[in-house]
Amino acid sequence: MRKRYVAIIVVLLLLIGGGVLYHSNFEYALLPEENDIKQYKANEQKGFDIWGKWISQHESNTQKSSTNEKKTLFSPEQGAIPIDERLLKLGREVFYKETFGNEVFLTDIMGIIDGPLTIGNMAKAILDLKGKGTTNLKVELAEDITIGDRTYKKGEKIDTGIDVPKGAYSPLGMPVVWNDGKIRIGISCAACHATVDPHTKKVIEGAPNNDLNAGLLMALATNSSAYFTHAHIEGLQKYIRSLDRKVIDSKGKEAILPDPEALEKEVDRIFASWPRGNFDSTIDMKANPSQIPDSFTLGDHPYGWSGFAAAGSFNGLTVFSNNVHAQNADSLAQSEISEPLFGIDEEVYLGTILQNAANPKLRYKPTTERKPSEFFQSVDPTPGVVGVNQLVAPPQFPKVSLVAPDGLIVSEKGFRFNEQNNAVAAWQNTLNPPDPKKRPTAEQIERGREVFVKAGCVSCHAGAHLTNHRVVSSQFIGTEPSRAQALKKTEKVFGEAVLYAPDTPVPIPKNAKVLKVPTDHLDKEQIRLAFAHGNSPGGYKVPSLIGLYWTAPYLHDGGVAVGRNGEPGISGTVLKGIVPDPRNSLRALMDRKLREQVINANKSSKQLQDVHVSGEGHRYWIDEASGFTKEEQEAVIDYLFSVTSP
Repeated sequence: MRKRYVAIIVVLLLLIGGGVLYHSNFEYALLPEENDIKQYKANEQKGFDIWGKWISQHESNTQKSSTNEKKTLFSPEQGAIPIDERLLKLGREVFYKETFGNEVFLTDIMGIIDGPLTIGNMAKAILDLKGKGTTNLKVELAEDITIGDRTYKKGEKIDTGIDVPKGAYSPLGMPVVWNDGKIRIGISCAACHATVDPHTKKVIEGAPNNDLNAGLLMALATNSSAYFTHAHIEGLQKYIRSLDRKVIDSKGKEAILPDPEALEKEVDRIFASWPRGNFDSTIDMKANPSQIPDSFTLGDHPYGWSGFAAAGSFNGLTVFSNNVHAQNADSLAQSEISEPLFGIDEEVYLGTILQNAANPKLRYKPTTERKPSEFFQSVDPTPGVVGVNQLVAPPQFPKVSLVAPDGLIVSEKGFRFNEQNNAVAAWQNTLNPPDPKKRPTAEQIERGREVFVKAGCVSCHAGAHLTNHRVVSSQFIGTEPSRAQALKKTEKVFGEAVLYAPDTPVPIPKNAKVLKVPTDHLDKEQIRLAFAHGNSPGGYKVPSLIGLYWTAPYLHDGGVAVGRNGEPGISGTVLKGIVPDPRNSLRALMDRKLREQVINANKSSKQLQDVHVSGEGHRYWIDEASGFTKEEQEAVIDYLFSVTSP
């Protein structure tokens, strides 16, 4: 047992009890040591990235160019990002430790530990593990709560899906901050994009935390309605219960805020319906959570379920990394574009988020004497920046763009513009999955590869990374179409792809160098599909198949799931606390009879219907009806599970 971790948890408990001075500061985030990691073969990534073009260290040293030409080519003015040991180290630290201040939104506004889920009970649950580690921290609730048609009782232990590695006394990806006399919890990349091996309890870097119960955790918050744009809310008018909640909108007219309790109940119900391992990263006011993706990112561009992150550094991976913190961790960041995106006036939008804030200092009381924006300006912990996270407005703001589809960029004071996003992108590109528990023989792998080719899978899943890097129309692929339309309204506020030069310091100085990001090489129809702009139905990217063993269940909605004993669908597995079996689930992806069972099971659940999880689409079969034997089907599974590096 590691004494330093015990000491940390003791300090946290003292903090809770008020055992330190009010004005002291304390931060802690788990950064696993090398022997705490399940080993894998890392990709070599030292060199330069220039707007997605990779130049290795060897290539840069041997290029037949003059010294001045090299300086120009590899300069920040050309968008060049030097990838060295320092940047990779920073990237790993960002992955595990960096919140960009989202603990303020999660704790002070959303109230994630102010309701039935408390920091004290979480600490107790971790101590009860006695260093053994877990893939699913079970935490006692501190009070009763009714969500939808279910009542959770005080003392009941809930499945959080929070991972704690062996020997650790802090969860993965949940930094703890103490300041201003208050303890806060934030979220880093590792909460979703790393997990604990169920057998060794070591950390698997880059594997999705496919049982993280993110929806329920937020539903237990006291103000989950601060995140209402990620739920199915057709309009705020439906939740108006009284004319007493008047405010002055941005046009100087009176407007009514929704009843916080009524809105909270509906948002809680939707969030609690998310399957474990899913997260709704879109702000289209529809309930369409998608499966948490892995971070085995090298060669898996474009990024995001729709392939929306395609431009800029690392072939769009920097854009995708930024998305989590610039959009998913601070709803206030969209206040200036709430009208075109949601049809909600900026003042009404801000007032709705803040009217039930957990921290009384940030709680807005509806009044016609003070606009919500005026109130927020007086209490904003990050003055001069939209929202409460550590954000920078790029040159096109408040418009969005291919390189800032959220409109904003997370960047901390003291770093360079976008440096932390670039760092974590570079480091993620070094990640590969470890070998599965049982590795097939070389003969089995070769046989499976032959069947994979014979079945025509390589028409999409081609090359070293098993992807053709294309976005496929949702109408063609046949999967649930809801998510494919999620970014359509961004067309109303779409601007030019411009960024500050990567050596620009933060805060951004006046007259900072602005670079136009190259986008002419991108297929315009592919971009239309990724964002569902114009009359496009939207689409889904062809993902890499590296690391499939660690990423069950399958498809973008995570709907193709089968348990170890054949339990079909999310309704037969995840919703019952049964872990989907990778082999059985992958078999159901390629066998039409098994898939039909999965789809029928999912459709029998109203909970899954409400959040558009079905397991439909991708009708490409390797089964007896297509002329393949069961042995050939198993061989393909063996082959795909063996692919652990490009």
